[in-house]
Amino acid sequence: MPLVAEKQKFDEILRIIEKQKKFFKQGNTLSLEFRKKQLRKLKDAIRINEAEIYRALEKDLGKSLFESYVSEVGFTYEEINDALKNLPKRIKKKKGLMSFAHFFATYEIERIPRGNSLIIAPWNYPFQLLLSPLIGAIAGGNTAILKPSEFAPATANVLDKIFSETFPEEYIKVIQGEIETNKFLLQQPFDFIFFTGSPQVGKIVMKAASEHLTPVVLELGGKSPAIVSASAKLFLSAKRLAWGKFMNAGQTCIAPDYLLVHRSVKEDFLRFLVRVIETFYGKNPETSPDYGRIISRKHFSRLESYLQNTQILYGGNRNPEKLYFQPTLVEVPDFEHPLMQEEIFGPILPVITWENVEDILKIIELNPYPLALYYFGNDKREEQKILQNVRFGGGAINDTLIHIASSKMPFGGIRTSGIGNYHGKYSFEAFTHPRSLARKSVLFDIPLRYPPFTTEKLKWVKKFLG
Repeated sequence: MPLVAEKQKFDEILRIIEKQKKFFKQGNTLSLEFRKKQLRKLKDAIRINEAEIYRALEKDLGKSLFESYVSEVGFTYEEINDALKNLPKRIKKKKGLMSFAHFFATYEIERIPRGNSLIIAPWNYPFQLLLSPLIGAIAGGNTAILKPSEFAPATANVLDKIFSETFPEEYIKVIQGEIETNKFLLQQPFDFIFFTGSPQVGKIVMKAASEHLTPVVLELGGKSPAIVSASAKLFLSAKRLAWGKFMNAGQTCIAPDYLLVHRSVKEDFLRFLVRVIETFYGKNPETSPDYGRIISRKHFSRLESYLQNTQILYGGNRNPEKLYFQPTLVEVPDFEHPLMQEEIFGPILPVITWENVEDILKIIELNPYPLALYYFGNDKREEQKILQNVRFGGGAINDTLIHIASSKMPFGGIRTSGIGNYHGKYSFEAFTHPRSLARKSVLFDIPLRYPPFTTEKLKWVKKFLG
């Protein structure tokens, strides 16, 4: 972008941010009625533009209509419905009596909006991962700048259109652009930043936020293991694993990143897994309307490089012109291989065997704090040992991905896989601050706490507090 045009764009961004700060300070976003009205407007706008949203997702990622609805649009509807249903309860002040030691005092806790927020979304679920946190921002009474991913341009353009037609820019505004736009936005003193992306970029976001002491939620990634026990129902486990791994062509932050399968069932499980993949997508998934595409040539080349020095057990076919990459099972020569060092974010599944739980724990420890963990089996002792010894963001037993799909559960990582969480009430809590207030009676004032302090006073304080 020429320097003059870039300066004009950045000046425009500053103007919009100032308008949003003013709009917020005037109290426009605070009432329950306002928040519910905006959530309904958002839901209506999505319904009106559904066909365009589906076309954009198909263009950017090759997503089928079914997958686009389930993982993007339908998911967003559920979040809106949850917010509309529960917002009156969530916005209500919590009140009660303070302890007797505080003498005729009451307390109240009110969740207040954080203010002007910045939401930065990735390209893999470019609709849902922008709107899901936005629902928390609206419910919490904030204004928002939305930064969609430039790597999903069709979806970004539809989002820009929807929000330009539905909301005033002083309330919600989509800002498009590439890396320089992101950098400029992160330099601004927002009241809150919500970022979804890689751990590497998450560090940049956190560092930029620290300049203004801006609170953040970081939804990052990591190497999420799928563990298949000798006690697992193998065919059912293969179905559920393949569904979670190859949805969106593996470009899911909580997709199983590598497979740890018990040595005694490895051959049977892999045979079932291949059968399931071919049942889902056919012998040639390139012709399947239900199998997605890699987002860009850059990411396609990265995935290709991962196949070097591996033994391909199944798949490996690809078409760079169409960004098609077949579901692929591989064995890696050692744990130093890039497939075991970096988050794959694609349809390649490394297969590793194990014999006892200690093997599992040692392998996971090579990349600690996974975003998700999946255990397939019916050995409760084995399951508990894994759960007690691995710190991960969230996960499932005998399934994949489903923990992200409920507004009743918080979603988020731990340390390198993320900071903070959201979905349902947790989105509302992320975009609000719990402000506590004590109210003291003026009818009584017990002098016990005031100087001069005596032995007798201390005796009474110990009775109250000890």
